[in-house]
Amino acid sequence: MPADVISGSLQALFLFEAADEIRLDELRAILDTPAPRREPSFRQPVPEYVQFARPPVVQPLEPIELDGGTRAVVSITYYDYGVVSVKLEQPFEGSWNDTVALSESWMNTPELERRAGEIVRRQLHHAAHALVKAFAQRLTEDYSIVHLERIVDEEGKPLLAADLIGRCAEPIAQIVRGEAARFSESERAEILESRLSYYESDLLVVGWSAALVYDTPEGAAPTIQLLEYANTQLLEFRHYDGVLTELLSRVYRVLDHRGGFLARWRFAREADRLNTMRLDIRELTERVDNSIKFLSDMFAARLYRMAASKIGVPDYRQLVDQKLESAGELYGFLMDNFYQARGFALELMVVVILIIELFYLFRGSK
Repeated sequence: MPADVISGSLQALFLFEAADEIRLDELRAILDTPAPRREPSFRQPVPEYVQFARPPVVQPLEPIELDGGTRAVVSITYYDYGVVSVKLEQPFEGSWNDTVALSESWMNTPELERRAGEIVRRQLHHAAHALVKAFAQRLTEDYSIVHLERIVDEEGKPLLAADLIGRCAEPIAQIVRGEAARFSESERAEILESRLSYYESDLLVVGWSAALVYDTPEGAAPTIQLLEYANTQLLEFRHYDGVLTELLSRVYRVLDHRGGFLARWRFAREADRLNTMRLDIRELTERVDNSIKFLSDMFAARLYRMAASKIGVPDYRQLVDQKLESAGELYGFLMDNFYQARGFALELMVVVILIIELFYLFRGSK
């Protein structure tokens, strides 16, 4: 490998589906954090409406000591749609071989997930009053980011993005995958296909479980924030997918045990529950979609779309949309059955009343 000198940081994101909603204003009062800024800060000046509509609350925490004596900087981010993200960060300096080994170790260390779980349990207990319908069981997602802040060659010159792709394709692929083994040419090309640069001196390579960011700390900050945001969306749609799966299974069980004609009266109650949940999820998904806007900063929009596509956000969004459509069809079917049952009951009542009237009519004529 090239004998370059690299400095940067290893970052691990652990995201938790904590609640239906987090009341950020109330949370700021609990944590005594300053008023929010419009985030993220993009490379070019852009209008406010292309940034977070409701900026998340970021809380720095005390550094923690990991096994082996290393220390990690810790922060936790709260999003209004119920997701909490714990970020662990550790600086490093070394060669490409060192960076590959460090990234492999960092991405495959169970201790990080365990420590992040302890942190989020402790912090959510403290912030409990700001949580709306907190979940006992929390769905999780994790993502790693290797931030290369500075790379210089043997002559002490900083490398450009084109130099990295031309000279260091193999270690970059290994870093993104968190594996020290050498990849085939086709696999390496597939890994490096998801890359993006704004200036000639920066580079982003996105994988499904990790990303490499080569940029200054100021330039890397919004990129890392957008990567985190894409993962919050993935977590949200995974959550909605699970909720809809359980909801549809319940309705199918009801349909499998109809229990005769009178059981159709229960369909209205089931249909009402189904439609309420369907509308709630539709509203929540729209809130997630609208939490950030990229109407002017086209580079940020491209970055987000590439990251979201790589980690699977569109796939889960499609599953949620399909199940919402199925829920809508089931709602219509349940209500049709209920209306049929009610119509039959009304007709039966009319017939009974008519028979009674005829009975008294003929009885009186005798």
